[in-house]
This record gives sequence, structure tokens and C-alpha cells, in this order.
Amino acid sequence: MSSPALQSQPPPAADEATAKQVLALATSALRARRLAEVEEIRLAVQWAVAHGHPRDDRDPMVTPGGDGTPTVRDHAIPELAMARETHPATTRALIADGLDLAHRLPRTWAVVEAGDCEPWVARKVAVLSRSLLSEQVGRVDRAVAKAIAGHAPSTVLEIARAKVIEADPETHRAEQERSRHERYVRLSRADEFGYRHIIAHITAGDAVWIDAMVDRVAEILAETMGHDHNHDELRSLALGWLARPVDLLKLLLEHTQTGEHTDTDTETGEPGEPGEPQQPAWAPDHMADTIDRLCSLPARTLAMLRGRGRLFVHLTDDALRTGKGIARVEGVGPIDVRQLHEVLGNGDVTLTPVLDLAQRRRVDAYEHPEAVKDHVWVQTGGDCFPFTPRTATRDGVDYDHAIPYDDTGPPGQTGPHNSGPLRRRHHRTKTHGGYTTRVVGPGRHLWRTPHGQAFLVDHTGTHRLPEQQGTAMAEAIQDGVELYFTAPVAYRTS
Repeated sequence: MSSPALQSQPPPAADEATAKQVLALATSALRARRLAEVEEIRLAVQWAVAHGHPRDDRDPMVTPGGDGTPTVRDHAIPELAMARETHPATTRALIADGLDLAHRLPRTWAVVEAGDCEPWVARKVAVLSRSLLSEQVGRVDRAVAKAIAGHAPSTVLEIARAKVIEADPETHRAEQERSRHERYVRLSRADEFGYRHIIAHITAGDAVWIDAMVDRVAEILAETMGHDHNHDELRSLALGWLARPVDLLKLLLEHTQTGEHTDTDTETGEPGEPGEPQQPAWAPDHMADTIDRLCSLPARTLAMLRGRGRLFVHLTDDALRTGKGIARVEGVGPIDVRQLHEVLGNGDVTLTPVLDLAQRRRVDAYEHPEAVKDHVWVQTGGDCFPFTPRTATRDGVDYDHAIPYDDTGPPGQTGPHNSGPLRRRHHRTKTHGGYTTRVVGPGRHLWRTPHGQAFLVDHTGTHRLPEQQGTAMAEAIQDGVELYFTAPVAYRTS
């Protein structure tokens, strides 16, 4: 048996050397990553400089960065985004931050270029100081350049925020005042289990009363549902009741004591004379009249008090028959089919016929009929712009003719064979920026940029194509032929 002294001996020298090598490699990898991010910023700035002049009077120019930074051709940004395989908004932000660092925060940019700090922290400083004028931002640059290489990111950003306020206190006060009028209630994206967050910006008083109501309903649900649910779960369920005012009112009335109470003498503390029937704190004096009016309404009208919503749910016949499988809810995402009742609630449901995507829906008019829109949307599954997240809704897109509509052209120009859903900004980029697109098969959209890049957008995502393949696909579809490439050969289907 080994002695304690032997057990506490350090590891062999070889292991120590390996550990030191790993640490050295980790430091090298950190620096390499930082310098790679610096190079990305440099290239973004270079692209902006190369596209700093409009091609003609109809070519819009934008200023992504702050005061004192150059303008950039708006329609040039998406092409760089495609080369970087990102959404245009992401690349626009990179250009803005790069221009700010190069033109407004040169001291901070020098530290970033040397690889001595995290580029993302400097980019955040650029965003925080973007509202300042060029003659004001120097105060932020000097302070941040001294701190960014040695302090934690949170400390650097705190310094930046303080200097922004110092540089322009009047704007800061105006922003504070403006924020008081910013009210909103928003929904997050659905998680993998079909749940979402509700995020609201409301007054403190309203927040307290909503919180109290949620707590009260949660207490009632604890009695009716048993105690096998934790308090947070019950509060979550209670919030859903607020969307059903008639059901909520009934629940509250059924669990509110309305018996008489006695007044208490304030001096002696002894019970006094019987008082008025006890009334819940949430109920105003006119509650009785409100209840009478509600009770007199027809059931159909009561159901309409819920409001009307519109959801598009996609699921298979097998899921409907067995109750097992996945349902895809537009704007929510995929959920277990057994959760549909949570989404639909007890509301009236309108079923629409299943679209037969094998039909060749074509019309002669420029406008897209609803049946064609539905066909295009189901076939494409979202915004068909390269590298764009499929989060758009069918009501939030334009249905664009891939080959521009020609009033003197052949009949049947409008249909799934020549249409793709695009958000309005993407639609403008395609129309005015020199980009071309073709529908090269059901749900397949070929994009080509002004500098010859080619991308295929289909149900598998966005994929870069060699320029020759993009040209071949565009030419083949003109003859009514869909061209598919597989390694190492290509095959054609008509």
C-alpha cells in the first residue's frame, strides 16, 4: 500500500509539458480567432468603400454607421451577406460597426486590430455610441481604448455607457422621456416544446395588478387542480385565463366569498355592527350590472368576446388519426400534436381544404389570388431570400414574380412556377439591386448576384453553387426542364 507522501506527488513531467502546450495553444487559438474577426471587419469596411457611390439616381444610399461615416449602396449589402452566408441585417450591422470603429473610434480600433481585446466588445461600444455626433464620440473612444484590453467586458461597457451620457446628457434625458411612452406586449419565438414568452413594457401599477390577479387565479387553480403543480406552473396557467374574460369572471365568482362581514371598532378592536356584504378587491361597484349584462348575452356573442385569431396548422392525416406526431404551427413552430388543444383552446376552429400541390395554378392577372398565394407559401415554406430565417408569416410577405410581369407578355405569368414570397426589403433588393431569381422547381429558387454568385434556396436551406451550375439551371428552366446536380454527375427531369 502506497504512503500518503507518494500519493500526493505531482504528475510526471511529460503531463506537465502537455498541459503547458495546451495552454499555449489555447492562447494562440484565442489570438487567431480575434484576428480572423478583425479581418472580417476589414473586409466589410473595404466592401463599403468600394460601393460608396450610387450607380444612378435611382440607386439608394444608406449610412449604416454613425455621424461622420461614409454612405453605402443599400443594394450592395445583400451580396456581401450572401458571400458571408448570413442574413443582410447581420452584415449591415458588421459594416456599421466596422465603419464606426475605423472613422469614429480609431483608438479603440487600434487595440482591436492588434488582437489585444475581444472584437465583439468593441462592436458593442460602437452600437452604444452611434447616436453621438462625431465631435462627441471622442470622449468615449479615449476612455474605452484605455480599458478594453485589461478589463472585463461588463466593465468596459459600463464605462462606455457612462461616457455616452457625459458626452450628450440632453439626448440621454430625451431618450429617458421617450422610453416612458414605449409600451408593448410581444411574443417570443416558440421553443422546442411549443412554449413562448410574453414580454411586456407596462406601467408599474398595471404590472402589480396583473401580478395580483395571476396570483389569485393560481390560488384557485391550486384548489381545483390539486397540489401536484408548483406555484410557477400554476401562475403560467393562470395567465392563460386572462385571455378568456368570461371564463375568468365565472371562475372568480365561483371562488369568492360573498357572505356578510362585521365592521370592527377602530378604538376597542371589538366587532361592530354587521356591514355590507363582502366584496372582492378586484370587483368595482358596478360589477353586478356588468354580470347582469353578460348573463343576458347569447352564447354566440359570449364566445366572440374572446376575440378572433388566425393560425395555420400543418399536420398529416396520420397525426390526426392517431393523435401522435408533429404539428407545425405558423408563427409558433413545431409542437407535439397533443399540444394543439393548448394552442387552439376552446375557440371555434375553421378547417380549410388541403391544397393539391400537383395542380398547375396559373392566372393571367398581375395580382396573386389567395389560392395561388396559399400554394406558393406551402410550397416554399417562408421567405425565399438566401440565408433568411423562415420566420416570416404569409401575411408579412410580398408574392413576387421571379420573372417580372409583362403586361404584353404571354398568359399564365402568375403562379407557383414564377412566384416566391419575399419580405418587403428583400423584394426591393431583388427589384432594384441587379439580382435575378428563377423558380427552378417546386419550392426551389435560384438566385444570382451582380458579381456572379449563385445560390439555390430550397427545403434544405441555402446552398452556394458554382457559377456554371447556376447558369445551366437558369437556362434549363426556360425550356421547362428542372436541373438537379448530384456529385459527380447531373441528371435532368422534365
